[in-house]
Amino acid sequence: MKKILSKFQYNSPVILTMTLLSAAALIISTLTNGAANKLLFSVYRSSPLNPLTYLRMFTYVLGHANYAHFIGNFTIILLIGPMLEEKYGSKPLLKMMAMTAFVTALVQIIFCPGTALLGASGIAFMLILLSSFTNLRKDGIPITLILVAVIFLSGEIIGGIAQPNDGVSQMGHIIGGLCGTVFGWAITKPKADTNL
Repeated sequence: MKKILSKFQYNSPVILTMTLLSAAALIISTLTNGAANKLLFSVYRSSPLNPLTYLRMFTYVLGHANYAHFIGNFTIILLIGPMLEEKYGSKPLLKMMAMTAFVTALVQIIFCPGTALLGASGIAFMLILLSSFTNLRKDGIPITLILVAVIFLSGEIIGGIAQPNDGVSQMGHIIGGLCGTVFGWAITKPKADTNL
């Protein structure tokens, strides 16, 4: 049995840990009839004196409304995330995920005061757009980036206009995609030649 267990690799620590924490959050939320989501795993405008306000700006990505919501996000995250973690490293990927969560939370708090946001879909969209930079060549614009941006982001914009009250945060998806694009350009931009 020990020999069999030694074959398993925790090959993508950031992505796998996020998946396990999100699964635990879903179980806790289910057992508390959603109270845990409201307390810890959703971001919304609340008193700046409440320390949980700042914690929720990061922990909301662990919360999910139900199993289907969880599966929808983590199918994408588990397919794309390990490849990106291997390419860019665990620490840089964790920083990108944290920055995406923070920026999305800040926009949610400022511009959507009467609503709450939960789930990792912004992270999923960040990973989708970031993945289109994996084969970027010097002085080129990857066609995959253009297609991914058009297909995913335009779909979110159209969805937000056509069905503004569908319970889906198109804003979170768009911000996640924009973060992935910014990170992709920042990571892959050609370095200045210092040997002039």
